[in-house]
Amino acid sequence: MYFMSVLTDNKPYSKYNGDNYNMGIQERKQREKEMRRKQIMEAAKKVFSAKGFSRATMEEIAGEAELSPGTLYLYFKNKEELHTSLSIDILEYITILMKKIIGKKGIDANEKMEKLKDTFIDVYEYDSMVLINLFHLQSGETLKNLSPEVLEQLKETSADALGAITSIVQEGIDQGLFKERHPVALADIIWATYSGVVLWVDSKRLLNNDKDFVRQTLETAFEIMLKGFEK
Repeated sequence: MYFMSVLTDNKPYSKYNGDNYNMGIQERKQREKEMRRKQIMEAAKKVFSAKGFSRATMEEIAGEAELSPGTLYLYFKNKEELHTSLSIDILEYITILMKKIIGKKGIDANEKMEKLKDTFIDVYEYDSMVLINLFHLQSGETLKNLSPEVLEQLKETSADALGAITSIVQEGIDQGLFKERHPVALADIIWATYSGVVLWVDSKRLLNNDKDFVRQTLETAFEIMLKGFEK
């Protein structure tokens, strides 16, 4: 209809209209690219969950996504980069939730720490597989196989997450609730406790898959940890 109106109105095809048309094409292509990327990542989650990272292949992920392997490599350099992108997504999700806690009015830092603990537990229960992959990634060899762009994105996302935790800790120090220690060091302790508990308890589940004590262990760990933070 757009082209018909150009022909029948006998009006010159303006540069403004051309720019709008090209912009519409670009926006559609970008949306399609984002949808395809999400399609690949959802397929990767299923394959990684079923086979584990080491045994999963890009060909299997392509099959799950109903795409050619070549298409996957247009979006991700290798399996490690795809795996990392899933981790970045969940880290961004955690950060969004933490920033909502920071913005809450009328509660002190101790209450915000309680909400932070609940958030950590909720994220584990929401997608434990990807969260565990994130913690393995932060301490593993996968980082060496990432493109500079993805590695930089991971660094920025990790810094943003740590910054959110640090903000809550600093608030507790300013309110006279927490000991006057370097807030980044205390934030590191919180994140290390979270990742350590999740990885350790998950490793125990390999021996007994009928039991999952992550929630109980995290609640106990936070209780003890925050006692140590008290001024």
